[in-house]
Amino acid sequence: MSDQTPPAGAGLDHCRNTEDELSRCEVFINVSNRFVGLLGNEASRASRNDTSREYPFVAMDSRQVFRQLALVRRHLGLSDATPAGVAPALLDVGCGIGNVMLLAEQMGFDVYGLEKDPHPCAIARRLFGPERVSAADIWEYRDYRLFPVIYYFRPFAERDLQLRFEKMIEERLQPGGILIANHKNSEQIAADIRFTRLNPELPVWLKG
Repeated sequence: MSDQTPPAGAGLDHCRNTEDELSRCEVFINVSNRFVGLLGNEASRASRNDTSREYPFVAMDSRQVFRQLALVRRHLGLSDATPAGVAPALLDVGCGIGNVMLLAEQMGFDVYGLEKDPHPCAIARRLFGPERVSAADIWEYRDYRLFPVIYYFRPFAERDLQLRFEKMIEERLQPGGILIANHKNSEQIAADIRFTRLNPELPVWLKG
């Protein structure tokens, strides 16, 4: 038997760990991305955002999100044994349909989202409830300082708005908090002595 070629798909019943103890097979990531893509396309078509200034919902690839969340998880010392009551709260700014929230929840975070676009907000609220998904506008939301982890995937198409948004989040993130900032426009954070990048390849910073 050992000399025979294994049947197609035989490797899928065991997910070898190549990076993190929570790694999963490509097949599951691909399935996840298909569902996210389907719902995401519907959300984009139904978007009421002013797309000259702000993006409709666009999903990050689950592989990239996983690597970023896994880094934060390791930095915070989280494990499967971490009690649910002490899970760090994560806010996804512009959470869309809640796909990042779903992944973060499975990785041990206490998740919350912020989304003003009605269609994706409704999907996220069906998944998590209105108590966890706020329909407030990014500029009007007042509770950023409550969250030790803030995540975003560039919400604004207009550069000046995006730069203003980035500065606001960096100022309002609590000391000791972690920022996951995908597709940042400004590199000024590198010169800000309050922030330390946790990995040279990932857009994740610790605020001192």
